[in-house]
Amino acid sequence: MRKVAALITAGLVAGAAGSALAMGGGMSAAPSVSAPAYDPAADYARGVAALKSGQYKDASRSLKRVVRAVPSNVEAWRLLGEACAGDGDWKGSRRAYEQAVKLAPDDVAAHTGLGVALARTQDAKAKTELDWLNAKAQACGESCPDAAALKAGAAAVQGALAGAPAAKPQARLQGSMIFAGAAAGDLAYSAAVSLINEHRYDDALAALTQARAVFGPHPDILTYEGYAWRKKGEFDRAETYYRQALAIAPRHRGASEYYGELKVERGDMAGAKRMLARLDTICAYGCAEAEELRRWIDHRGDPQLR
Repeated sequence: MRKVAALITAGLVAGAAGSALAMGGGMSAAPSVSAPAYDPAADYARGVAALKSGQYKDASRSLKRVVRAVPSNVEAWRLLGEACAGDGDWKGSRRAYEQAVKLAPDDVAAHTGLGVALARTQDAKAKTELDWLNAKAQACGESCPDAAALKAGAAAVQGALAGAPAAKPQARLQGSMIFAGAAAGDLAYSAAVSLINEHRYDDALAALTQARAVFGPHPDILTYEGYAWRKKGEFDRAETYYRQALAIAPRHRGASEYYGELKVERGDMAGAKRMLARLDTICAYGCAEAEELRRWIDHRGDPQLR
């Protein structure tokens, strides 16, 4: 496998984010090369900034646009739940967190937010969420990574059931990757690329999750998530990330190449050739991504022949 590389350049993703991600070695030289007409990562950044400053209605507006464009982005649904909660819209918060739980059934923050929203709307199902958090905490024990989050989540839902004043989203999210800033997101992204090159795909996925918490549904991050899942043999899961990346940025060279390689590995040569045709259209004068996918197709993915 040829190595992938990351190039991080300030200011290209969105002014609110203050940073951008770009890739070489299979990815475009900068995200702006394949920039979509609508950039959900930019709206995600605006939503985070508005949420951090207590502008909850503005945050909700931005995050609603994100989830309409990328309905599978769990971070955006969670943040929308927080924005609605900050604005006192507990029904809206509940709906957002219900979507987050559907997308990530084991996500502690999503269950916590849903439990709080249900309690604030006096819905008896809040007890179900509290029971889930307590059961997970008991099974988890004191030393597991989620121990503190489970304990805090159960306390938050219990407090909401008792009618305690609601904590502001800024307080709940303080110290999380969401508010960590672009520099921390860049570091997580760079670490993920290095880990991929070391074939440490589980660790890379954890780092990419951190980067996605900062930058939202950025096509470069989604493409590498697809790449890591593909290398783990999870082809169906990998495909969902490639499709998300291409829905956001249809001319994204890295996503097009890697999705084509996935199709070769699945034996879908017609599909791989369609992705190559897409790249040949995008790269009117040729590009490394098209040539690499062409080699995959010519040799049907056999690394000994490439």
